[in-house]
Amino acid sequence: MGRVISTKPRLACIDPPRLLAGLDETYRLDRVGHLTVHGSLPTLRPDELVALAENIDLRGRGGAGFPFARKVTAVMESAGRRDGRCAVVVNGSEGEPSCLKDTALLLHTPHLVIDGAVLAATALGADDVVIAVHRPDVEESLSAAIAERGPSGPRVRVSVTDDRFVAGEGGAVINGVSGAPAIPNGRKIRTSDSGLGGLPTLLSNTETFAQLAVAARMGALPFRSVGLPTEPGTTLLTVGGKYVMETPFGVPLTYVLELCGLTPGQGVLVGGYHGKWLLPDSLGSVTISRASMEKHGARLGAGAVLPIPENTCPVGETARVARWLAGETANQCGPCFIGLPALADAIGQVERGGGQAALDTVNAYVQSVKRRGACSHPDGTAGFVTTALDAFPDEFREHALGAGCGRPTLGVLPLTDGASSGPLALPPGPSARRDERDASEQLIVDWTLCQGHGLCADILPEVIELGIDGYPHQATYGVPRQLRGQAVRAVRRCPALALRIEE
Repeated sequence: MGRVISTKPRLACIDPPRLLAGLDETYRLDRVGHLTVHGSLPTLRPDELVALAENIDLRGRGGAGFPFARKVTAVMESAGRRDGRCAVVVNGSEGEPSCLKDTALLLHTPHLVIDGAVLAATALGADDVVIAVHRPDVEESLSAAIAERGPSGPRVRVSVTDDRFVAGEGGAVINGVSGAPAIPNGRKIRTSDSGLGGLPTLLSNTETFAQLAVAARMGALPFRSVGLPTEPGTTLLTVGGKYVMETPFGVPLTYVLELCGLTPGQGVLVGGYHGKWLLPDSLGSVTISRASMEKHGARLGAGAVLPIPENTCPVGETARVARWLAGETANQCGPCFIGLPALADAIGQVERGGGQAALDTVNAYVQSVKRRGACSHPDGTAGFVTTALDAFPDEFREHALGAGCGRPTLGVLPLTDGASSGPLALPPGPSARRDERDASEQLIVDWTLCQGHGLCADILPEVIELGIDGYPHQATYGVPRQLRGQAVRAVRRCPALALRIEE
């Protein structure tokens, strides 16, 4: 059933192919080739767009899996409350080296992605479509495709953003295409309310728009003819960091590996570097579906599937990735640009035989960065280290105690340049318990502004404690009524203006 297509990156599909149709015959589908394979694009009213997305249960393919119909509805409602203007942004800034699926679409079938974005923009009445990318070859492919389409319809342009892991976060994408640094915002801002140019913006992943373009041509019932009743259609996976595969939902994970000539080895990391390791003895029941992944505490995320072979050291591979993730911080909050390099250093100490103290330090830093920071990067990195500790406990213990596992680190997990290091600090002491039963207000830390002065903890020691990196231990603190005056003083005295009080 499966076939490998001789393009770069190598593409494979399990019949029936949809997104990858025609790529066994040509490297890139130009406008004529695209229309020959896929046909003309229909026009949908806003209600038809929402109905189609609901009927096929279209979810975002960038990681979170948020229902696309709800995004469209939110943009429509927000635009309706204002002057009706809105925008569409395609997130093609694939910053994780284990993911190539969006790059494959934009290099080989750019018109399919543009079709989906234009379809949504036309339905919403949006004048502008912006596609965020970071690779020069992807920009070249898209620019050529835009030129092939001519001037009709919404304006479509390509925006080159920073090539960083965190640049793919929603707020960072909007910042990047707006000309600002492509880093996450300190506060959660819904792009459906305020995105490109302050307009309500439909922001979704490259594959999401490509799937929309396919579904609009096929109709909901034919689209649902493959996959699962609860998860219809197909999805794209990046397997082993070099194969891009299109597969219906419900296919066994082991079959996907088999088609790419791979084995589970010591385990398979699903969901990328913020994902989870699945061990070989559990893979027999794992299928490519959200429900199956959730049963094993995992998720497909951006579709990365990374088996680790038997002949490489899992501790060394974890250390490499942790150091790379530490180098990908946005450098805007202490728990991230101080805590993550320190965590990577601690893993390096374990790898080099640092003893039980080194293992304790790793666990201390994992706890210290959780639920802190301006985006999900600290949590995701801590999760990656935690799942490695859970999957390979014997190897971590053997390395910590000096014996090692006897295998070299081959570097099989794909990385790009730019990993950095940071200082190794002492593990934290016991956390004090705070009685917040009488708290009626909250003291909020803005991680993008906090500089670790520590003055807030001096003024409000009953509420705020500092972590091992010198920054507040968490982002939100309940303020008891009797301490409100001190909290207000802490807000006013903060040199970085990083505190605020909210009810």
